[in-house]
Amino acid sequence: MAASATLLGVASTSSVALAAQATPSPKPTAPASQAMNPAATIPSAPVEKVIVTYKARTAEATSNTAAKSDTAEKAAETGEELSFERRLAGGSALVDLGTATTRQDLAEVMDAFRADPAVASVEADIRAYPMAVTPNDTDYAKQWDLFEPTGGMNVPGAWDKTTGSGVTVAVIDTGYAAHSDLAANTVTGYDFISTSSDARDGNGRDGDPKDEGDWNATDGECGTGSRASSSSWHGTHVAGTIGAVTHNAKGIAGIAYGAKVQHVRVLGKCGGSSSDIADAITWASGGSVPGVPANPNPAKIINMSLGGASSTCPTVYRNAINGAVSRGTTVVVAAGNSNANASGFTPANCDNVITVASTSREGNRSYYSNFGTIVDVAAPGGETRRATDTPGTITTPENGIHSTLNSGGTVQSTETYKPYQGTSMAAPHIAGLAALLKSARSTLTPADIESAIKTNARPLPGTCSGGCGTGIADAAKTVNAVTGGGTTPGGTAFGNTANVTIADNATVTSAIAVTGVTGNAPAALKVDVDIKHTWRGDLVVDLVAPDGTAYRLKNSSGNDSADNVLATYTVDASSEVANGTWKLQVRDVASGDTGYIDSWGLTF
Repeated sequence: MAASATLLGVASTSSVALAAQATPSPKPTAPASQAMNPAATIPSAPVEKVIVTYKARTAEATSNTAAKSDTAEKAAETGEELSFERRLAGGSALVDLGTATTRQDLAEVMDAFRADPAVASVEADIRAYPMAVTPNDTDYAKQWDLFEPTGGMNVPGAWDKTTGSGVTVAVIDTGYAAHSDLAANTVTGYDFISTSSDARDGNGRDGDPKDEGDWNATDGECGTGSRASSSSWHGTHVAGTIGAVTHNAKGIAGIAYGAKVQHVRVLGKCGGSSSDIADAITWASGGSVPGVPANPNPAKIINMSLGGASSTCPTVYRNAINGAVSRGTTVVVAAGNSNANASGFTPANCDNVITVASTSREGNRSYYSNFGTIVDVAAPGGETRRATDTPGTITTPENGIHSTLNSGGTVQSTETYKPYQGTSMAAPHIAGLAALLKSARSTLTPADIESAIKTNARPLPGTCSGGCGTGIADAAKTVNAVTGGGTTPGGTAFGNTANVTIADNATVTSAIAVTGVTGNAPAALKVDVDIKHTWRGDLVVDLVAPDGTAYRLKNSSGNDSADNVLATYTVDASSEVANGTWKLQVRDVASGDTGYIDSWGLTF
């Protein structure tokens, strides 16, 4: 079947298809010459609490009553408003310093504890911060799709752990329009357009993936209903979203800016053929293509922001995609831009791919995006115009996906940046995320990557009629999952992403049916919890086993006014049979603040 495919980004200038207290015992009196720990450096940032570790076999080491009594003694000694807050997992005592504690006050408190022979150590409860630096790229502020909480994909939170280094992402598209914001992250690609007239480079397949332009001179030139259009430089725009050079004080930031991008040209004049695209898939993933030199940089991620109408996945696509996946390459494809069921478009309807729908800045399904049960996940694709606008108009350019481009109308001219809209723009967000995951954990298979992305997606804050998969991908949450901080593939993982409202003074549950796990649950069962709430101290959280046994994960606290519960708890559930219905039970013990269970998971 020689199906033709076109790109699936809608240009901003034209319509382009496609936790027993003991009695305290007297403490020994410290000799005047007692030598304690050397004075620790006092942090420059404000300190609100100190961590006191008592020596073994002292009453304070095991008795909260004794620790509280000791804290009261130190308060009287220093004149500070000290209070014992809680016991840490390692046995240390967390002591609150009260309000308006100066560096001198902190030093006095720490010296008082150090002078006590029952104390092994005392240290400030210092704060940690994300290590990733906000990109200094001049147009980063325009990339709402990376960082805005409503419609964005929470990408900056992933950069603390991975930027995609060591991974090559193949962009099977129109080729490469030279751009200084892409050059340093670009590796050798290939031109797979076999027909010279479509390639516009005077020959067939060759080692130069330069984009020669996909313009059409006249209406009807590419078939009935086709329209005259300028060159889109589509592959270059897609590549920027994935891997634009970052922290270079210019342009935009790429999602996987530590990765390399490989341009594989398949789309030219009037689109591209399924035969060329299939060979490109094979070559990009490290497979052998007759007459074509081996790929020196096989890609572990392939992005295909292209497609065409077809009720079934062509055999030539199916074979190429299955081959790529068998070689360990994750294939990401655009769902299509026809506001129709994606089952009627290919390669969106092929197996072994991650099919991506598009969402707007408000978190709705983009008006043009295809939908349906075959859609796996959604990502920002933007809307530079409204559905009711005349095609070709630019109503809201600030709501599009801003990326690298070229200013040429037909042939390449000067480099530039511009917003586009389309599932073509959504797909590279997922390809970039896939690269982050593969870099963070190289043993992940394509199935692992797909599962992680889908399991850790969040529900659309807006609407999606027809089906947008598991929701909008969340980069930070997904990366955290595969690096050990959430619902992760590689073990046996189960999750529930359905929202459950938590009302005031109410108890709610969310269930997960566990099947296929042999024997009992582990002694270190991982419970990943993501609860959105405006006063988390109101909440008591339990894990309820299939037999009804409850394991306390979190107690309520009137002093904890922070937002949200985002944590991984470890439970000794070795006495529980693994298979059955497990529940997350959340009880709100106060009024005035509400929220919801966003998602939770179990890893056996």
